[in-house]
Amino acid sequence: MKKYLIQFKPFLVFIGTFFSAYIVLTLLYKFYLNSFAANDVDGATSIVSYNVERLMHLFNCDVLIQKSVLHPYFEVWYNKKYTIRIVEGCNAISVIILFVSFIIAFSGKLKTTLLFVITGSILIYLLNVIRIAILTVLLFRFPEKEHILHGVLFPLIIYGLVFILWVFWVNKFSKYAK
Repeated sequence: MKKYLIQFKPFLVFIGTFFSAYIVLTLLYKFYLNSFAANDVDGATSIVSYNVERLMHLFNCDVLIQKSVLHPYFEVWYNKKYTIRIVEGCNAISVIILFVSFIIAFSGKLKTTLLFVITGSILIYLLNVIRIAILTVLLFRFPEKEHILHGVLFPLIIYGLVFILWVFWVNKFSKYAK
């Protein structure tokens, strides 16, 4: 048994570190979410909604994003038509937690790791804001394509970026990079 523990030590350390970081960050995020009333929208989702609206106004889009009176989400009105809603799951925090947990599990030098976590998180956040803005326009024009756009294409894009960042990290900066 000791032979196998020694043989698989790097894998076991990675798994232990990854899940520990993921659980701690997820619990912290849940505590953060629990600080809001049941019908209130969390601050991260509010900021994402604001930035989506600013981005769309930058491109002269007729968009209005407002908090729902009855529900904990933001309504996105595009060309005067209610098109989508921005809920807590749209703020990319869960994706960032997954990204950060992996980087911590494959950490390198402290400064490099922190810079990569910050830079990668910002990239994920920005891509997410762009994703929501483009999704708004596409769902306005092609509402029948909601499943493929929201359920397949855009998750593939955001998780694709995370995967590319992971591969880049492991090959260039992690303690396992050559």
